[in-house]
Amino acid sequence: MNTPARLGAYVLGLAVVFAGAFGVGGAVGATGPAPAKNGHGGHATPSPAAQKTEHVPGGLQVSQNGYTLTPQTTTITPGTETEFRFTVNGPDGRPVTAYETEHEKKLHFIVVSRDATVFRHLHPELSGEGIWSVPLTLPDAGAYRVFADFAPQGGEGLTLGADLYAAGDYAPRPLPAPSRTVTVDGYTVRLDGTLTPGAASRLTAEISRDGKPVTDLQPYLGAYGHLVALRVGDLAYLHVHPDGAPGDGVTPAGPGITFYAEVPSGGDYRLFLDFQHDGTVHTAAFTVRAEQPSGAVPTATADHGAEHSHSGH
Repeated sequence: MNTPARLGAYVLGLAVVFAGAFGVGGAVGATGPAPAKNGHGGHATPSPAAQKTEHVPGGLQVSQNGYTLTPQTTTITPGTETEFRFTVNGPDGRPVTAYETEHEKKLHFIVVSRDATVFRHLHPELSGEGIWSVPLTLPDAGAYRVFADFAPQGGEGLTLGADLYAAGDYAPRPLPAPSRTVTVDGYTVRLDGTLTPGAASRLTAEISRDGKPVTDLQPYLGAYGHLVALRVGDLAYLHVHPDGAPGDGVTPAGPGITFYAEVPSGGDYRLFLDFQHDGTVHTAAFTVRAEQPSGAVPTATADHGAEHSHSGH
């Protein structure tokens, strides 16, 4: 999640690269000049700057660019509310206390089970000492991944991730089968579009209730919809938002919310869509399979990791 200049946009014209390997898919960066040949017809070893660079996507690392996610809460009891506390330590080793406000919050906190069936989008409170805290209830024992999505004041956006465990007997749930229509809290959400690796893929969520299109979605964190995409297996992370803004005179309040997402590889992805209606936030979850078209040649894309498209904000 970041500023408008950062990737593409928040739904409707948002072009966001979900590249990298959550762990969030790895992408190939720009190459340097061609290395000179040696006297034996071979090539001299290129300098590191001249080699292809593998960029680590957001959410796969607990520490990146000098910033470290440091959980202070280590014990979680399933079914019991716990005050989860953590810090983001800066390059000087001290907790960061100043953050940019992104989509009405200084930090977005995502919790996902490793089997990609449990999802929480939370907004912790920050103390003056740089300690974040948020009530957290995990429904079942097992392994979870937590993500801190933020931008330090004056800096670029980052998504850091760490593992979290809830003690007890663990029975992993199977990944829900791919489906383009889900029902949540009485709403039907249909997802149209195809995920194609290495290409900007247009996805549109159509929301209806009782068979009628919902045309009066309410702003939630400055937009009509928030989408988190996770690659199944390593939980590669991408947070995207719709283009435009509520009240800008051109962005409709439903029933359709359109996103552009670029995934780095084929395989299954979990998409979690947050939207607000009648004063309540609802989350629709989809399993979507990305497949390379027959005969197509995959293309390398630049990795933007935790960068998010926020045009119009």
